[in-house]
Amino acid sequence: MAALECRGVTKVWGESTDREVVALQDIDLVVGRGEFVVVIGPSGCGKSTLLKLLAGLETPTAGRLLHGGQVISGPEVDRSLIFQQPSLYPWLSALDNVAFGLKLRGVPRAERHRQAEEFLRQVGLREFARKHPHELSGGMQQRVAIARALCVGADTLLMDEPFAALDVQTRYQMQAFLLDIWHGTGKTAVFVTHHIDEAVYLADRVVVLTARPGRVLDSVSIDMPRPRSVVGEAFERYRALLVERLRAEVARAFQEQELVEMLDTRIK
Repeated sequence: MAALECRGVTKVWGESTDREVVALQDIDLVVGRGEFVVVIGPSGCGKSTLLKLLAGLETPTAGRLLHGGQVISGPEVDRSLIFQQPSLYPWLSALDNVAFGLKLRGVPRAERHRQAEEFLRQVGLREFARKHPHELSGGMQQRVAIARALCVGADTLLMDEPFAALDVQTRYQMQAFLLDIWHGTGKTAVFVTHHIDEAVYLADRVVVLTARPGRVLDSVSIDMPRPRSVVGEAFERYRALLVERLRAEVARAFQEQELVEMLDTRIK
């Protein structure tokens, strides 16, 4: 059964104004329950916009968005968007950050803390429950953000380059950690990245978007057993395939940006 469906989805920013930009056009995409889908594409192709639409933070200009067969009409606790920066409340402890969604739902303090503590245990941070965000490393902060998403009951995790700001070694650790959480909970994941190696390592399937306006260029199933090694013939084969699929689109994105800059210069 499908977890998420995009049917002919188009998103236009500033429609019918002189600042109109078509971000996404005619997106058709189905994400199965429990599937880990990674979305890649040139900068500015609408990857983050797609996640905001799926989260219900934005509405499509045309087309339909469904979650579990129901039309997405706004944010819901069953879909959680995790950003590049953890977006934790700095004045709250890790425990209270994780429990915040439960507090908004009126769950009594003792019960929400019990649940939050359990999710902190799952992400390996139970002993840091009383620490505030500035006392945690970047990787720890992202684990708190993931625990918060799990604690409110989200069955779909939407992730917008959540590890981009981390150093290489921490990034590798967080990728393995995320796969452990995903495998252990059966959640559905849609993950945006610019990093092709990350896409091959994480994904059941990699969706490639074109340069703006973003359209689905390709959908590549990664047929490799888990846990995966980042070295070896199979990994390199998928990496080369995705690099080649993106090459022309990245070049087109750069050419279009140069044209825009040239026109701006002439206008000025």
